[in-house]
Amino acid sequence: MAPTANPKIKRALISVSNKEGLVELGTKLVNDFGIEIISTGGTLKTLLEGEVQATDITDFTGFPEMMDGRVKTLHPKVHGGILARRELDQVVMNDNGIKGIDLVVVNLYPFVETISKPETTLEEAIENIDIGGPSMLRSAAKNNKYVGVVVDPEDYNQLLKEMQETEGSLTQKTRSIFATKAFTHTAAYDTAISGYLSSIHEEDFPEKIFSKYQLKEVLRYGENPHQKAAFYSDLSDSKISGVSNSSQLQGKQLSYNNIADTDAAYECVKAFDEPACVIVKHANPCGIAADKNITVAYEKAFASDSTSAFGGIIALNRKLEEETAERIINNQFVEVIIVPGISEAALAITKTKENVRVLDAKELGSPAKGYKYLSVTDGLLIQETDNQIITRADLTVVSKRQPSNLEIENCLFAWKVCKFVKSNAIVYTRDNQTIGIGAGQMSRIDSAKIAASKAIERGFETSGCSMASDAFFPFRDGIDAAAEIGITSVIQPGGSMRDEEVIQAADEADMVMLFTGVRHFRH
Repeated sequence: MAPTANPKIKRALISVSNKEGLVELGTKLVNDFGIEIISTGGTLKTLLEGEVQATDITDFTGFPEMMDGRVKTLHPKVHGGILARRELDQVVMNDNGIKGIDLVVVNLYPFVETISKPETTLEEAIENIDIGGPSMLRSAAKNNKYVGVVVDPEDYNQLLKEMQETEGSLTQKTRSIFATKAFTHTAAYDTAISGYLSSIHEEDFPEKIFSKYQLKEVLRYGENPHQKAAFYSDLSDSKISGVSNSSQLQGKQLSYNNIADTDAAYECVKAFDEPACVIVKHANPCGIAADKNITVAYEKAFASDSTSAFGGIIALNRKLEEETAERIINNQFVEVIIVPGISEAALAITKTKENVRVLDAKELGSPAKGYKYLSVTDGLLIQETDNQIITRADLTVVSKRQPSNLEIENCLFAWKVCKFVKSNAIVYTRDNQTIGIGAGQMSRIDSAKIAASKAIERGFETSGCSMASDAFFPFRDGIDAAAEIGITSVIQPGGSMRDEEVIQAADEADMVMLFTGVRHFRH
């Protein structure tokens, strides 16, 4: 006999670590649809305490749980009941006393939550690897022609609503959707385990890379209106403070470009210990400044390049208070503001511009660690995040003239900025403020000239300023161009075949030149 298109649900197996909505679900399955529930351990206890009738898995299988619960559902009566093809396997089921299981409601041991705790040991992590749960989910998902499977408490209402409409069954469309979600759930679970074990065994670059991202939102479009786009967040590390884990308090939906620029701005502002502001436009900083007062830091960052700052992304490394919020809103058009906290008074001010996107990252956090990913055609590039920090102790003075303390401070500030500017990068600074930035040019001399023109255009005094270059100067022309506008100190990696020629140019201009021995290409 051919099966009905939407078979009635007569028996459900429920075993969940997330007990949200469990009693309500069980009550409706039993009272509204007369379904027999089979359950395990803590789930069974919760159901019985909620006065929901349920059968212990040990009574159902005739076999006790053992090994501290490690073995309880790995039994033919469980998997046979889930996997059975009703019109083909009925004789086998009858001969072996196997009853059909028509609905599986399972979610897995909280492995990700467990490994997120710093104190978790390897043994504790291993004990939170679920075996029976994924097996039941995969069995039910495979046999979705006959069996419904639910992994997410958010889907309980949809499950019950459709059962009400179909008098106790599920349509094939819904069973298929739920099955897909179950396979996705187990795949993500296995990915988290694989990633954790790889990190334990210090596999910097494992042989295979698995996705571990969850859809956060579908975006209006990508870099351009004709491109589709979506935003995914990393399931494995919810403690990183940044755009992915921030709360949007107001404003329009973030765009693809907004998110990319906001990430660049916030990671840059994390590099500064003192109150600082970073303004980013098209993935490059256009104004950065630090000061004892965060409002002054913003004003200096804006003044660095007020033209480019129009429609930019603003990141602060201090809580947004009323004074700074008022200055920003009254001063410029801004696309996004991201901050580690915001006062009610400041939020009231930003709400006067309802389209401004305000993101609260809750806390500043440390610069991102781990790896950066870049997709190429049919491939993936992976590298460590550039977290190299240069201090005074790392600097080598290669010029005849020795630097003053102020020149060292200005050069180190310029170096921090330079790291976040697209290569070829040249940064001019004075008193913890950028006055000119040249970014993304094909030659370093072009970047130097653009930085100089920006500074002169804005009316900054360039005499006595500092210059940073993300990579070595291949020729002396960049130093000569800097000397022409009065730059007196330069910080760069060094390492060029023409280093002696470049150092000579610095000495001729009575410049200080500092080598870091480290470059910061950014593409």
